Amino acid sequence: MSNTVLITGCSSGIGRALADAFQAAGYRVWATARKAADLAALTAAGFTAVELDVNDSAAVTQLAERLSAEIGGLDVLINNAGYGAMGPLLDGGREALQRQFDTNVFALLDVTRALFPLLRRSRGVVVNIGSVSGVLVTPFAAAYCASKAAVHALSNGLRMELAPFGVRVLEVQPGAIASSFGANATREAEQLIAEDSPWWPIREGIRARARASQDNPTPASEVAQEILAAVQRATPPRLVRVGNGGRALPLLAALVPQGVLEWVLKKKFGLAGKL
Repeated sequence: MSNTVLITGCSSGIGRALADAFQAAGYRVWATARKAADLAALTAAGFTAVELDVNDSAAVTQLAERLSAEIGGLDVLINNAGYGAMGPLLDGGREALQRQFDTNVFALLDVTRALFPLLRRSRGVVVNIGSVSGVLVTPFAAAYCASKAAVHALSNGLRMELAPFGVRVLEVQPGAIASSFGANATREAEQLIAEDSPWWPIREGIRARARASQDNPTPASEVAQEILAAVQRATPPRLVRVGNGGRALPLLAALVPQGVLEWVLKKKFGLAGKL
C-alpha cells in the first residue's frame, strides 16, 4: 500500500511542487487549498483535493476525521501553508502581527495536533516549512521573520517531544524560491503603504523588500525534490536549507557582526538616511 502525505497550501509554488514530487514518487497525496479553482486543478492532477483554511479549527478537525476514516494513518505531514506580512511593524501593529502568527504559527500547531494520532500510528514525519527569514531578520518583514523564527523554535521542541512516539520532525528553511510569494507579499505591503505613514518617503524600500524573495529564485520543483529526498532518508535530517540564499544567508547572519549587517540592510532598503 502506498504511503500517504498531506500537504497544506498547494495552490501554487512549493506546495504544488511538493504535491507533484510526492505523487511521482508513489505517494497518495492529499493536497489542501482554499479556492475552488485551485481545488479543481488539484483534482484534475489526480490528488485528493481538500478545501481547507488552516485557520478554521473546525475544518482542521473534520479533515483529521476524514483522513482517519478513509486511510487510518498518515506517513508525512507537510505544513506549508503561510504568507508573508510586509511593511513597517508599527504601521501594521498588533492586528497584522496577530494575523501573521495565526496562519504561520498557530495554524501549524493546530494541524499537527489534530493529525498527531494518525502520525503516531504510522510513525510518520512532520515537515515544517520555515524560512531563511527566521534566521536573518530584515526590515519591513519583521512580522514574517518573527513567525518563521517561531516555526524554528516549535520544530525543535516538537522534534524532542514527538521522538518517544517514533514521529520525526524535519524543518525546511528555503531561500528565494520561484512562487507567488513575492506577488502576495507585495499585495500585503500595498495594503499598509499610505501617505500618512512616517515611512511614506521610503515606500520604494518597502516594495523592494516585498519583491526580494523573487530575486534569482530557485525553481520550486528543485526544492520539492530535495525535500522529498530528505523525507525518504532512513533518518531524516533535522534541518534542510534549500534555494538561492538558503545556505549563504544564515552563514552571513552567523559570521557578520550585527551592526554591520544592520547597516547593509538599512542601506539596501532605504533606511540609511533621516526622515
